Amino acid sequence: MAKKISTKYECDACGYQSIKYLGKCPNCNKWGSMEEVKEVKISDKHRTYMPEENSKATVAVEKLKNISTQDVPRTLTDSNELNRVLGGGIVPGSLILIGGDPGIGKSTLLLQISSYLADKSDVLYVSGEESVRQVKVRADRMKVSTDELYVYSQTDLNLIYEIIKKIKPKFLVIDSIQTVYNPNLENSPGSITQVRECTQQLMKIAKNLNIAIFIVGHVTKEGTIAGPKMLEHMVDTVLYFEGEEHHSYRILRAVKNRFGSTNELGIFEMRSFGLVDMDNPSQIFLEERSKELSGASIVGIMEGTRPLLVEIQSLTTPTAFNNPRRISSGLEYNKLVLLMAVLEKKAAYLLQQQDVYVKVAGGVKIDDPAVDLGVLVAVASSFKDVAINMYDCFIGEVGLTGEIRRVSRIEQRIAEAKKHGFKRIFVPYGNKKGIEFPSDVEILPIRNINECLDIIFKNTF
Repeated sequence: MAKKISTKYECDACGYQSIKYLGKCPNCNKWGSMEEVKEVKISDKHRTYMPEENSKATVAVEKLKNISTQDVPRTLTDSNELNRVLGGGIVPGSLILIGGDPGIGKSTLLLQISSYLADKSDVLYVSGEESVRQVKVRADRMKVSTDELYVYSQTDLNLIYEIIKKIKPKFLVIDSIQTVYNPNLENSPGSITQVRECTQQLMKIAKNLNIAIFIVGHVTKEGTIAGPKMLEHMVDTVLYFEGEEHHSYRILRAVKNRFGSTNELGIFEMRSFGLVDMDNPSQIFLEERSKELSGASIVGIMEGTRPLLVEIQSLTTPTAFNNPRRISSGLEYNKLVLLMAVLEKKAAYLLQQQDVYVKVAGGVKIDDPAVDLGVLVAVASSFKDVAINMYDCFIGEVGLTGEIRRVSRIEQRIAEAKKHGFKRIFVPYGNKKGIEFPSDVEILPIRNINECLDIIFKNTF
């Protein structure tokens, strides 16, 4: 076999290539990340071709207005949460990447979805980490009852492609992309070159054969997909599976979606037989909330188009250090520091001698600005050691001058709070204009944090 070997140096963080070694990657500025890789180019005579790669046929050029999408229906799965995150179902010919920590439930979710889709069309589940017997054991534990699912344990991409041509599935699962390798390359499986090239070939298979492909991706210790960053640019959809180690809740987020919104979120509960959709997550998060205890508040947030109610817990204690500690869980640290500065400056709360701990109950991570008011109220409640009315809900973004700024989708947030029995809802004054609030719930539009704190603690000394 005619081979041509070339040596390059490649960054293991971003995939940048150089013909010589560099101590610092000029693309991502990471030190010591350049690794030597050898690329083997095989002559065309001995090369294994992927679909349409050896064809000289040209694709017709069409005007955008003349292209019809009526024959591209989405395929719904039995998981409403996954359908929501994907933008309404699976698009034929799409390439979907799912990443997450080990044991978070990536393979479990895909096996459940594969078993459901197998009853409607041909599905091929390719496992590079388990034997077919191990996949069967896991399916029995999850009580997967389908008899039509094809299972194949293989890591050679060329052999996988031969099975694809034979079975002609409508859906394909690759678990995982780091274990699959192209024998035309000398690089070891899991290397940047192998991950990039295998993903490129799978993309061609998806587009040319109109197969929807799910690929599982390992994550690094920083929480990003292992391999070159361009991997996320190559695929159509990037999903991240998140969850706290000691909680049974799992959150599926879309960070990229060419066929839907990236603001959507799916929430699951991990049980002994698999993942279960959580149709009413607010109720789950509020079941064990603190009642008549200081340092707890309820906030109304939005995750995509879904309103959620979560509990913010705070604890303030006298510090034993020169610099007081600020620790947050589920909330960005810099946001907590900023809000404490506002509370100190604008509301005259002496927190410079207090350690402040803030936690989002249930293991949820929040980046909605509307959580600001609830965090300030929870910290103030803990500092005063006065409980907040358990039927109060807080919605609003806090500015550096202490003003409460308007937030989006205020009607959905209020409706969610009303549905779960809250009697009084604090909202930004700017959201008052042009909106009809429900008459059976007390809505309190507020302009600044002092106005809010005065109402909450007006009967305390």
